Amino acid sequence: MSRNGVSRAEYCVIACAEAWRGDGEILASPMGPIPSIGARLARRTFSPELLLTDGEALLVGPDGAPEGWLPYRQHLALVAGGRRHVMMGASQIDRFGNQNISCVGDWERPTRQLLGVRGGPVNTLNNPVSYWVPRHSARVFVAKVDMIGGVGYDSAAAAGPTATRFHRIPRVVSNLGVFDFATADRSMRLASLHPGVTVEEVVAATGFELSVPDGVPYTREPSPAELRTIREDLDPEGLRDREVKG
Repeated sequence: MSRNGVSRAEYCVIACAEAWRGDGEILASPMGPIPSIGARLARRTFSPELLLTDGEALLVGPDGAPEGWLPYRQHLALVAGGRRHVMMGASQIDRFGNQNISCVGDWERPTRQLLGVRGGPVNTLNNPVSYWVPRHSARVFVAKVDMIGGVGYDSAAAAGPTATRFHRIPRVVSNLGVFDFATADRSMRLASLHPGVTVEEVVAATGFELSVPDGVPYTREPSPAELRTIREDLDPEGLRDREVKG
């Protein structure tokens, strides 16, 4: 447990849930156990208009019960219309939010083949995209990604108004803290630390110069009701603690 009986994984759930605060009636597309728990927590508490999907053809409630039909063609329409907020993973992410899940090393002869760009380009140019990194290290938070899949702020600006019109990266959440791009040059900023983590630890695990404001706050505490919901309703099997160790 990190503090007050709350595990590091539970702080990560809260940080991921906060990504969807104020989004309204928009489709949440979380990827990974902790973002999924976070999206369902947001729906149950402060974002009741949020839409959730089973990843196939249904809209579901936070308990998994079907609420509506979402065939693939309608899903694509939501993507193109910006009515979705994705939380993707990142094998690499740089200081301007460019993301890579495609390959490590030179494109002609990569040292490691990964997933491919998947939906990164269309996601980042059409709707808000946040990122979740369960193991923060300088191998993930790199000075420059080996291949751009998800478009960052500098790449969008270089492409012009058609790329920047709907481009937005609300936050990056890792097992160490929360990051945003609320800086003059749209470079990554440390927005909050998870309790038990120091600024020095984050800086040492980041492969580029991170913007660090004075007096970095801690990630907010979950309420007793939120903790009960996480532990008893949304994740009684403790999947969150398998993804992020205490």
